[in-house]
Order: sequence, then C-alpha cells, then structure tokens
Amino acid sequence: MQKWFVIALLTAATFVFVSFTEQGDKISAAKLRKLYAQSPDKWPAPTIDVGVQWKELGILPESPIEKQKDSLKHIIELGKVLFFDERLSGSGKISCATCHQPELNWTDGKEKSIGHEGAITKRNSPTIQNAWFYKRLFWDGRSSDLQDQAFSPINSETEMHSEMPEVMRKLSKIKGYKDLFKKAFGDEDIDPFRMTEAIATFEKTIVSRKSKFDEFLEGNKKALTNSELRGLHLFRTRARCMNCHNGSLFSDNQFHNNGFHYYENGFMDSAKFDKGLYNVTHQLSDFGKFKTPSIRDVMKTGPWMHNGMMKTMEATISHYVKGANGNGGSDKLVKMLYLTKQEKEDLLAFMHAISSPPMEFKKPVIPE
Repeated sequence: MQKWFVIALLTAATFVFVSFTEQGDKISAAKLRKLYAQSPDKWPAPTIDVGVQWKELGILPESPIEKQKDSLKHIIELGKVLFFDERLSGSGKISCATCHQPELNWTDGKEKSIGHEGAITKRNSPTIQNAWFYKRLFWDGRSSDLQDQAFSPINSETEMHSEMPEVMRKLSKIKGYKDLFKKAFGDEDIDPFRMTEAIATFEKTIVSRKSKFDEFLEGNKKALTNSELRGLHLFRTRARCMNCHNGSLFSDNQFHNNGFHYYENGFMDSAKFDKGLYNVTHQLSDFGKFKTPSIRDVMKTGPWMHNGMMKTMEATISHYVKGANGNGGSDKLVKMLYLTKQEKEDLLAFMHAISSPPMEFKKPVIPE
C-alpha cells in the first residue's frame, strides 16, 4: 500500500509540474506583448516571496549629480585625471582605470584583478557604472560610500601598494595638479580627502547607456524580440529573479549567500571559503553573503560573481536553477527551478536586452 501511495504522490507531482509548465507556455508572445505594452503598474504580478521589499523594473536613472555637473565640472575633471594616473600606485604602473577600463564597461574582464607586481587579488573587479546606487561598496560591503571606497585600493598591498603620505608628496610636486586642485577647491592644497572626493565625484558621472529594454519602456514596443519578451516575463515570475534583482538598476541593494563562497577556481573547497559580509559585521547570519550587483549591462561585465568563477551566463543561469541549497548556499530566496532549455535561452536573451556597450569616453591628459 505504501508503494502505491508513493507512486500516486509522484504521479500527482509530475502532473502538477507538467500542468504548471504548460500553463506558462500557453501565454503567447502576442499576449505577452499586449500585457507588457501597458504601463509597468499594470504588468502581471511578479513572483515575490513574503517579506521581500521590492520595486518594479524601470528606466535607467540618471546620475545623482547630473543637474550639478556644471557647478562640479572642475572637481569632476580632477577626479577623472586622478582615476587614470598610475602615479597613485607604489610601482607607478597601476591606476584605478587598470581594473576599471571604460572600453570594457568599466571592468577589466578578468576572473580576479591583477595588482602590484602581478599579484592576483582576492576578488573580481565589478563595474563602476551606476556605483553611486549602492548603500555599501565592495563585494563584502566594507565601505559606506564612494569616497571611503577610494582609499582602500591605494593603500592595499596587493592592489596599488601605496601609502597616502607618499601619494600626497608625489602630487604636490606636480604643477599641473596644483592648478587642477585650485580650480576644483579654490586653493592649491592637496590632501587625501580632496583627492578621494574628486575621484568619487567623477565616478558618480559614470552611468550605463540605455538598453533595448529602456527603449521598450519608453514606448517602442517592438524593441524587444519575442524571446526577450518571454525572458522578461520569466525574469519577473517563474524564474524568481525579481526577489533579488529588482528596481531600475536590477538590484535589491542587499547581501545574499548563494553558495559561491565555497568555490575556489571553480571547485567547491570549504577550506578556502570567503566569509563575505561576515568579515564586516561578524554576525553569523551574514556568513558567505555578498552584495547583489546590478545586472544592467551584465552581458558586458563578465566573468561574474565575487570570485569571477562564472565564465558564461549559461553556466550562471544553470547554477541558479539548482537553487542555493544545491550549491552550498543558505539563502531561501534562491530556490530550485524547473526551466526548459527554451526558457533558459529566453532568460539569456533578456540578459542581452538589458545590456549595452559603454558610453563614449575620452581619456584625460595626465599632468606633468
């Protein structure tokens, strides 16, 4: 009797799963286009877990200092020059732009960045596009704002391998910098706080280029292909992506443990796990948590994850399909999914639809 009971349960479960899949597949591209042609407040309800605070997907926001650019232009110009100046490093060979290259959507395209004398750093360099959005910076959230964040790489032994007093001595000897600091701040005084304020202000001007998805939201309802449109619907519903990647910048600005802290060089290795946010808060509940990155331009900013272990977006989607527990994580928002090959391809298509090449950028002339 127990045997027949188990078979009945399995049959019922299979029926529910098949029915659920078929129900999802019955929504034609034409119907989806009609649904999503409406304003976002009339879109189908997303799949959101109880207790999750979320925002609807939206058009790319402008820089928070967009309206102040004219009044801040001299500070922005100073920050731009400093960002590209290799003399801020101990070796004179590394600048902020070494790991955040404008032509690579402000990443370096590497699994983990290369620092002082070829040292491999601990984590992947994320893009600085729209970085002003985050409540906390770095993968583990150890900095509270962009100005605070700018100090860290300069002082890091493995990154720029320098010291602030030495950097100040270097800059003070360069006439061009005295002129730039005077234009920016009213006098020639050069100090760490002015330097990092200028770098942070410049970084706030770095934004994404509008994507096909933005065109769609702005009224061009033919901007998305049928596959991209199905991917949008999956992203918001059955694929459960909206639980973490929501709002105009596709991030909840929170931290999650999805299991990647156990991996080193693509293999699960508990002896080398990265504690993530726990290193900052020392709260056991934060063990293995990392910042939810914005996935705008995601197809232009790989490899992905804090350790750069995901080399393709197909592999990344497959990782999440297994759910957090299946990957050694603890986040209850990341659950096992049942997606067909076509659905995975549609999700991938949507990832392309929210990704664009970087804005055109002219590198500065470094003062002598």
